[in-house]
Amino acid sequence: MATQGNIGVTSENIFPIIKKFLYSDNEIFLREMVSNAIDATQKLKTLSSVGEFKGELGDLTIRIKIEGKKLIISDRGIGMTAEEIDKYINQIAFSGAEEFVEKYKKDAAAIIGHFGLGFYSAFMVAKKVEIVTKSCIEGSTAVQWSCEGTPAYELKETKKTDRGTDIIIHIDDENKDFLEKTKIQTLLNKYCRFLPLPIAFGKKQEWKDGKYVDTDEDLIINDTQPAWVRKPTDLQEEAYRTFYRDLYPMSDDPLFWIHLNVDYPFNLTGILYFPRIKSNIDLNRNKIQLFCNQVFVTDSVEGIVPEFLTLLHGVLDSPDIPLNVSRSYLQSDSNVKKISTHITKKVADRLEEIFKSDRPQFEEKWDSLKLFIQYGMLSDEKFYERAIKFALLKDVDGAYFTQDEYRKLISSEQTDKDGTLIYLYTTSKNDQYSYIQSAKDKGYSVLVMDSQLDVHAISQYEQKLEKARFVRVDSDTIDKLIRKEEVNQVQLDENKQTALKEIFKSQLPAMEKLEFQVIIDALGEQASPVMLTQSEYMRRMREMSSLQPGMSFYGELPDSYNLVLNTDHPLVKSIVIDYESNCADSLSPVQADIKGWEARQADLREVQNKKKTDEITETEKEDLAHTNKTLDELRERQTAILSVYATGNPGVSQLIDLALLGNGLLKGEALSRFIKRSVEIMNV
Repeated sequence: MATQGNIGVTSENIFPIIKKFLYSDNEIFLREMVSNAIDATQKLKTLSSVGEFKGELGDLTIRIKIEGKKLIISDRGIGMTAEEIDKYINQIAFSGAEEFVEKYKKDAAAIIGHFGLGFYSAFMVAKKVEIVTKSCIEGSTAVQWSCEGTPAYELKETKKTDRGTDIIIHIDDENKDFLEKTKIQTLLNKYCRFLPLPIAFGKKQEWKDGKYVDTDEDLIINDTQPAWVRKPTDLQEEAYRTFYRDLYPMSDDPLFWIHLNVDYPFNLTGILYFPRIKSNIDLNRNKIQLFCNQVFVTDSVEGIVPEFLTLLHGVLDSPDIPLNVSRSYLQSDSNVKKISTHITKKVADRLEEIFKSDRPQFEEKWDSLKLFIQYGMLSDEKFYERAIKFALLKDVDGAYFTQDEYRKLISSEQTDKDGTLIYLYTTSKNDQYSYIQSAKDKGYSVLVMDSQLDVHAISQYEQKLEKARFVRVDSDTIDKLIRKEEVNQVQLDENKQTALKEIFKSQLPAMEKLEFQVIIDALGEQASPVMLTQSEYMRRMREMSSLQPGMSFYGELPDSYNLVLNTDHPLVKSIVIDYESNCADSLSPVQADIKGWEARQADLREVQNKKKTDEITETEKEDLAHTNKTLDELRERQTAILSVYATGNPGVSQLIDLALLGNGLLKGEALSRFIKRSVEIMNV
């Protein structure tokens, strides 16, 4: 006899809430239906193991099929009586799994559900849902429950020969894609590919008469014993690699992996792989898949593992990770922090183990590990404390060092006059070759720091290491990068230094977002006659601004270069001699006038500085203004004379272009002019 009633809910609007808000995505319904079928079957296995079910378990395959406009999920699990349907289905949020776990908690570790709402996710895609079920209890009567997405339901007796449950979902018109075989296959592969019981969807096919046809053999879509649930002693290396390729078919083989198997103080299993990460961090994030008793939950695990560990790939499986009702989001819980801390420790232990046991292998893989380890050191203080023992530095010759090893290597030669240890580095061995060679000629070592996070790692090292400073090898002349007691003095007088600066400044090209300053230095006859250097501080700030939005204003500033003229070099000396002989008649009187007017300017300023603003007379103000104007005009005349000379001396432009060329700044028309000029000079 059929009975009718109302589902025990407190709101008439429970179904719209379920449809729109309870779950983050309507495709979740299939995961929930299959999970419930797994639960029902695992419950039966538990009852059998404790002797409360005496019958044969038989085939426990979960079967999914599409019939017309219906999607049917069938199991041969524990089934339900009419009373149990009333208790577990009609009373929303009363979880049968929760009660069962409490009763059989020693034997029911594989039960998935905890909320009792999973079944109702079917109404996100259905206009009607039916349950046809028969309890495993001997003598039970099969019953059929149906509901059309309102609090009203119908429950009646029916015929069913076998124990278990069929969930019949009548797909509504808005969700017809869930009646497509490929769609269901995709979702089963996403959510159910590692469930612990076989799941059949369709039949295996064979090629016959020019086409694929179904066979009589079920197509099992899942692996019930994935690598992470097996004992590490039962797995060879190739098994780990095969599992990785199954998870990430388009990826290179991993560097190595960690097999997690924790049962206290929380339950956690999984395999974490170290992928080959070359440059882009964002492309490698969120590849860890989170499971709960082999049911896929999410691939967004930032709350479970520290941010830097999201660069790892693999799977984590834990029934102790607290999820919200839809299993889509983590909830705050002390276990999460414990799991996160444990995983971080295991990762650090594994890296240190490889470093100590097989350092050549570790060095070989360092370029792929570097970005990951740096990210961890920058974002997790405890990881930094562990990783500093095995975080490597690589020099331009390809040798690897720990921090302690490298400090000992360079301490005798690269300590400056103030006792600061100077770490020289390059971001490009090719682009900065001449600067590297200058450093090596002095007996110095140069590190390669060319990865995405190096600029941040450098700043961290400077904060952590005692009296240490990192400078890029092209940020100044080598003698200024590591200042010793002896410093070469420029032998030119002030007039000649000013003239030399003006000569070269007049020929510097105008480039967008680039600024140049001319610097005079005495670097020795063997050093380059001219070079470009770039401020370590400003360049580093610009590089950091690309990764830190709060520093974006640095990215808007122009690049500033110093054109350093080596007054000890014969080529620069020859320009000084040449300009003196060619410009003396026109330049000497102007320089003499400048010197006289500068003296007058200094006297006027000294007098006015001794007075209050309102005590300075108009005559005094006009006198100083006239002096300033005259000086500006004289300096402009000096610049014009030197500019005309510089334009007629191809050696000036040639030296500037050589410096630009060495830094990759000479391009297009300017490069063409340089080549033409070089040929002309060689033909002289």
